Amino acid sequence: MCVQGTSMNLADAIEHRLALPPGPPVLAMGAWFKNTVCAAQGEVAAISRTVGDLDGVDACLAHERTARALLDWMKEHGVRPAVIAHDLHPDFHSTRFAAELAAELGVPLQPVQHHHAHIAAVCAEHGHDGPVLGLALDGVGLGEDGTAWGGELLKVDGADFARIGHLRPLALPGGDRAAREPWRMAASALHALGRGDEIATRFSILPAAASLARLLDSGLRCPPTSSMGRVFDAAAGLLGISTVMQVEAEAAIALEQSATRHGAVDALADGWRIDEDERTNLLQLDLLPLLGTLAELRFIGAQGRGAALFHATLGAALADWLLRAAQRHRIDTVAVGGGCLFNKLLAADLRRRCAAAGLRLLEPRALLPGDTAIAYGQAAVARRLLEKT
Repeated sequence: MCVQGTSMNLADAIEHRLALPPGPPVLAMGAWFKNTVCAAQGEVAAISRTVGDLDGVDACLAHERTARALLDWMKEHGVRPAVIAHDLHPDFHSTRFAAELAAELGVPLQPVQHHHAHIAAVCAEHGHDGPVLGLALDGVGLGEDGTAWGGELLKVDGADFARIGHLRPLALPGGDRAAREPWRMAASALHALGRGDEIATRFSILPAAASLARLLDSGLRCPPTSSMGRVFDAAAGLLGISTVMQVEAEAAIALEQSATRHGAVDALADGWRIDEDERTNLLQLDLLPLLGTLAELRFIGAQGRGAALFHATLGAALADWLLRAAQRHRIDTVAVGGGCLFNKLLAADLRRRCAAAGLRLLEPRALLPGDTAIAYGQAAVARRLLEKT
C-alpha cells in the first residue's frame, strides 16, 4: 500500500467535466494503466488528469492525492459518495485504495468489469440510455471468469452487461512477458495453427525459442487470453515487424504505420471464422486463418502488404461479427471502446462498415478510447446499479 502524500490542488486534479444523468454521488477509482479518478455528483462527472500507470510509488501517491482532491470537491457540494467503484482486479492499487477509502468513509464498494466500463463510458458521453452492442478491444482487462479478456462483444444495457462473444483465445507463453514480446504471441499463433515445430527455426536468433515451443506443448505458464492487443502483437511478430517492444503498443503502432505506407488492399475472404459455442452460445471470432496467411508474408518485401491485409481483414471480420450479433439480439446500435481504437485505420474501417450495414456507431468523443475513460464508465455503471437497489 502506498503512503498518502501531500494534498493536491483541485484545479490541478480535474481534466474534464462531463454530463451524467442525475443520480447518487459516486467516486470511481479507475484501473491500472493511464489511471484517472472520477467523482460524480448531480449531473456532473469530474474526471481527473491521468496519473499514469500504477506501477510505481509516485503514481500510486498521485492516485491517492487525486482521489482525495475529488472527495474534497464532493464535500464542497455538500455530498459524499454513496459507493466507491473500482476495477474487478484485486491487485490493482486503485482497487486496494478504493477498499481503504470505503472503510474510512463507511460506504460500500462496487466492482465494475473493465470492458463494461469502456462501453458504459462511450454510452454516457453520447447520453445513450438504451441497449447497445459493445465492442471492447484492448490489451487486457480481468474478465468475470478470472481470465484475461480484451477482444469482447458485449450486450450492454445501463447497469447490466452480458458477454455475447469474444475472440478465440490465444495462449500467453510466459504470462505477462508475452505482452512485451510480440514474437511470443507469434509463436502462440503458430502453435495454435499446428505449426509449433516452426517456432525454434523461425525465431532461432532468440535463445528462448526452443524452450518456448516446449512450454506451449506443456501448457504450463501459458494462460489464455482473448485480447485483441495480443492479436496485433502476433501479427507484428509473424511479419517480422516487431520482436520485442521497448514501449507500450510499439508493435501495434509499427503494424499500422506499415499498413498506411503500403495502402489499401482487399480483405482476405477466408481470413476468419465465426463459431457458436454449443455450451455457452457465445459467438467466437477466430482470426487464426488470417494469422496463418501472415506467417507466409514475413519477408521484407511482403511486410507492408501483410500489415495492410491484416487491417483490411480485421475490419471485415469485426463488421461480420457485429452484424451477426445485431441480427441475433435485434440491436442496431454499436458502442466501441478500448485502446485498439487508437488505430486510425481500424476506427475508420469500422465506421465505414457499420454505416454500410445500417448500424449506428457510438465512438469516444471528449474522452480517449483507452483506459483514461475507465473511471467515468465505472461511475456511470455504479450510479445505475445504485438506482436499481
